[in-house]
Amino acid sequence: MAEGPGEAPRLPELLETGWRLLEEVEADTESSSGAPSVQAKVRRGLGALQQAADMVAQLELFSENEELEEIASADLRFLLVPALLGAMTLRQVEPSRRRQHLESARQHFCRFLEQCRAYGLGSAPPPPAPGPEDGGTGSAAPAAQRGLLAMASSRQAKIERYKQKKELENRLASLKTFVENGQADEDQVRELYLLHARKWINISFEEIESIDQEMAILRSRDTLKQSSAPPHGPSRQVRAPLKPFILTRDAAQAKVFGAGYPGLPTMTVNDWYDQKRREEATFGQGAPQRPPDTNDEELQKEEQEKKEERDDEETLQKARNWDDWKDTHPRGYGNRQNMG
Repeated sequence: MAEGPGEAPRLPELLETGWRLLEEVEADTESSSGAPSVQAKVRRGLGALQQAADMVAQLELFSENEELEEIASADLRFLLVPALLGAMTLRQVEPSRRRQHLESARQHFCRFLEQCRAYGLGSAPPPPAPGPEDGGTGSAAPAAQRGLLAMASSRQAKIERYKQKKELENRLASLKTFVENGQADEDQVRELYLLHARKWINISFEEIESIDQEMAILRSRDTLKQSSAPPHGPSRQVRAPLKPFILTRDAAQAKVFGAGYPGLPTMTVNDWYDQKRREEATFGQGAPQRPPDTNDEELQKEEQEKKEERDDEETLQKARNWDDWKDTHPRGYGNRQNMG
């Protein structure tokens, strides 16, 4: 019987509306595309199912102190409200609130599983929520062993749920026709709702597993974004590129062996270290150490060699001839192999 104008919808109508809209959304080929018509159904279904959940809580239809046999057959269908609410929550497609929707749906499914377990409809508790990832402490071997055990247990549970699912679908199909035609008695109606509850127990476990996998993907994506984001600290100064130059041993050698190319300077070792010291001081880093000066004996030896060279007319003439030749032959003269 439909409610009159201004009359609040009754609990059975709310459950029927939410359940029907969920089936329509699941059957719609555009359910995953976020089509406006589909999302409108999702919002209506969520509103109806949330109202139904609030009414179930206010009426206190289910209590931890009662047994499954004490629940009226007509009230057993309201056990499905949290599961239906979780399934409809997952049909929302707002990317910015996806994590919030996943967490909310997981809570609805876990509440349904806990309630069914309390009435003896299922023996397995809801899967625990995944904890934060290990920060590198602990051994990797125990973690790998736990992962293998969890995979084996999950695979076995999936096989069992698949067998139960096929059996439940066959029994539901045969009973649903009698109930919809009004030909079923109270025992058949009760069995139909209990079969629906067992069916949604399997669905809830599957959905929770999918939710946990999607949450792990979202966390990995967030971690990747944070690691690839540029640092927020002050930007480092960019060093000017080092111009090419010819490094000579001392100033005398730089004068004798000129670069020969316009714009390509020569620089002594000491000049280079002085320049590097100034650059490093500008960037706030330690300056390179200047090469240690030669000791007194080496200096005296070099001075003696230079004096002998100056006194040697033949050596002096050779140096002059070399200077004259360098004036007319720039550096690299005669090297034709690398020319285009």
